[in-house]
Amino acid sequence: MLELYQFELSHYSEKVRLILDYKGLAYRKIEVTPGIGQLDLFRLSGQRRVPVLKDGNTVIADSTAIAMYLERTYPDRPIIPSDPKQRGLCLLMEEWADESIGLKGRKALVGALNQNQRFRTAILPNTTPDFLKTLVGAVPSELFELVGAGVGYGSDAIKEAMDGLKQDLEALSLLLLDNPYLVTDHPTLADFAVAGLSMVLKFPSGPYLDLPEALKGKGIPGLADSSVYETFFDWRDRLYLDFRKPSTTTTTIPTGSSAPTSIDIE
Repeated sequence: MLELYQFELSHYSEKVRLILDYKGLAYRKIEVTPGIGQLDLFRLSGQRRVPVLKDGNTVIADSTAIAMYLERTYPDRPIIPSDPKQRGLCLLMEEWADESIGLKGRKALVGALNQNQRFRTAILPNTTPDFLKTLVGAVPSELFELVGAGVGYGSDAIKEAMDGLKQDLEALSLLLLDNPYLVTDHPTLADFAVAGLSMVLKFPSGPYLDLPEALKGKGIPGLADSSVYETFFDWRDRLYLDFRKPSTTTTTIPTGSSAPTSIDIE
């Protein structure tokens, strides 16, 4: 069986999960718990980021590389069009989604976590001890903002990301007004990239992720709750309903084992 080394709240991992579900491929999720140490994941893939896919003796890192591998190896239900112009547009949109929605979405999420202590604790993994949730929730927002500014996630960077995301979501909403999908009359890699990477903007409300119930259907204020982007999120919800399968059992790699216990999200 395919094995997906992942972080449940990684939007790049969600992009891969959508593709696996669409192609009808059985896989086992292996949660790489945030912590200290990434030796086994590095030994497995030569790098430290998730997602990583293991198919027998073949190991692939990077969500785009995984998508291309799945398309070559499991060609049923193709996700890349054969028509040259459609293929070019699909690949272009996938790359754009990675670099635009993916990166800006991460910054916007950090901003929302900085400002909302309840949101910050709710987003922690379900396995997080209660005392640690309490500790994280008690940290002043100002301290999170100060730390974030030191690594490029300050208030100016977050505002710029939010402004960019609003433009992105408006553009996508316009593209989807009279079209079922972004490139063709069936879903492609472009759709799964855009839908998966938007996960952190507004979490899907169905049984697709191992999330606290309070978080399902919720997201970043100003994006998830804005009527301006209803067309986009309605489209994404239909995509999930049609193709995303309910969450499967996740194998968690426990902290303190010899397995990887810390992650970078690719």
